[in-house]
Amino acid sequence: MAIMIDKSTRVLVQGLTGRQAQVDSANCLSYGAQIVAGVTPGKGGQEVLGLPIYNSVRGATLRHDIDASVIYVPAAGAASAALEALHAGVRLVLITSEGISRHEMARVVATAASRGASVVGPNTNGIIVPGQTKLGGIGGKDPADIYAAGRIGICSRSGGMSAEIGLSLKSGGYGVSTGIAMGGDRVTGGRMVDYVRLFEEDPQTDAIVIYGEPGSENEMDLARHLHENGVRKPILALIAGLFQENYPTGMSFGHAAAMISSAEDSASAKRRLLAQAGAIIVDSISDLPHLLQQAGISPTQNVEELT
Repeated sequence: MAIMIDKSTRVLVQGLTGRQAQVDSANCLSYGAQIVAGVTPGKGGQEVLGLPIYNSVRGATLRHDIDASVIYVPAAGAASAALEALHAGVRLVLITSEGISRHEMARVVATAASRGASVVGPNTNGIIVPGQTKLGGIGGKDPADIYAAGRIGICSRSGGMSAEIGLSLKSGGYGVSTGIAMGGDRVTGGRMVDYVRLFEEDPQTDAIVIYGEPGSENEMDLARHLHENGVRKPILALIAGLFQENYPTGMSFGHAAAMISSAEDSASAKRRLLAQAGAIIVDSISDLPHLLQQAGISPTQNVEELT
């Protein structure tokens, strides 16, 4: 079992005629993703990667059953593309674009909530269910080199760090149930606590690894959830950015949201809150296998054990 997607998820790619979309989608198809069509306004009737291109999401949904859409559209048009998918009835939307305005993302989030849909991103590198499927660029060309199938959930603000977590887990004999790069922008469709709740309900996820950064309230929301509801599964928290506390407030490092505006935004404060709530604080990514063993979680990379 996985969260959000599985090998049967039928996928649309908005902006499939673009170069990055084609590279990522070719890798997804090779890994088993069920991509059924693409959308680029004005290019309907073409084929890319053997897939039909439509002028609109509605045109695609009239001819295909679509569960999810991955958006490769410049930031200026990404929110409109997401709204188009949501209004067409798509239940899961991944936005790879970076730098969408907070106002526009607020509209997207509100629309998704009103329709019972989910949005991952913006600035997401995708979702992977090792051994089954992936959406977006996560895992690159050879995901099996990074992610083994297993029982550890990953939720990361960074796509690159989700790969580093996958490698560390694999080196220690652990595999991943689902890996989610939730996006690094200030306003994201799903909050960290939303993904943790899904992992908590997943019977085939034994523990959860999160990667957080300075800025945003994601880690504070998660700490509040753990205080109010208890720790149901071990949560290992890797919070980067201690170095950033040596610089003036208001400076962004890396992702748009990685900015310390107040003491509460700092990595130190987030680590302290999560530790008080019962999370296991990770100092080095290489410590993950050892900390999982200390938490009583046995290694598993056996796909058969997950079915």
